[in-house]
Amino acid sequence: MPNRPYIVGNWKMNGMRAALSEARAIDRGAARHPGVQVAIAPPDTLISLMAEAVETISLGGQDCHEAGSGAFTGDVSAAMLADVGASFVIVGHSERRAGHAETDAIVRAKAEAATAAGLGVIVCVGETEAQRDAGNAEQVVTMQLEGSLPDEAGTPGQVTVAYEPVWAIGTGRVPSLDDVSAMHRAIRAKLEARYGAPSAGVRILYGGSVNAGNAAELLHCDEVGGALVGGASLTAESFLTIVSAAAPETD
Repeated sequence: MPNRPYIVGNWKMNGMRAALSEARAIDRGAARHPGVQVAIAPPDTLISLMAEAVETISLGGQDCHEAGSGAFTGDVSAAMLADVGASFVIVGHSERRAGHAETDAIVRAKAEAATAAGLGVIVCVGETEAQRDAGNAEQVVTMQLEGSLPDEAGTPGQVTVAYEPVWAIGTGRVPSLDDVSAMHRAIRAKLEARYGAPSAGVRILYGGSVNAGNAAELLHCDEVGGALVGGASLTAESFLTIVSAAAPETD
């Protein structure tokens, strides 16, 4: 059901085995909202343990290498993620682009590797504050999409785009609702031009300081098909409030 709202928690470099209790609580809460697809991308160290602890939510990796195997110390392949219970992977997060010098070409190669391994992929794009202030936000994001998306949309729901304005991640700041809608419409137009009819199966998530207080408004913006949530996904209490905000009225 790729048309369901998609709420994904990116735990980043947070979480020890004790955090499995939060994952179980999130899983129990998600079961009450079948109209929402709920997922967590924990650290790689927790994926297999979490896969044994949850039943409703899906699990993913926070990154993968573009190669299937080889002499790449410290890296993890898409196939390895799938082997321990992941069903998707995030690629191109701004923290990877900035901190690890990942180019659009690298992000695209990782996305291709993920889909080839049968994983879903969340491709992240977003502009810096300077780029937005210069009036170049849509141009920057659509160019990132052009260079970062895999060649094919795959099966419905396999490719997801996450728009995360870099200046909003972890800062508590968010764009205006009009700006969010405008950017998501621009992304949708780019997806339609790239994939044609299969683009209808690609959801566009908003990320960047999503929390219990602003989720409901953000999730009702044009073309927002869910949220990529950072710090607010680390506890069941805050994350499930966002899940509830995404739930259809008939849920």
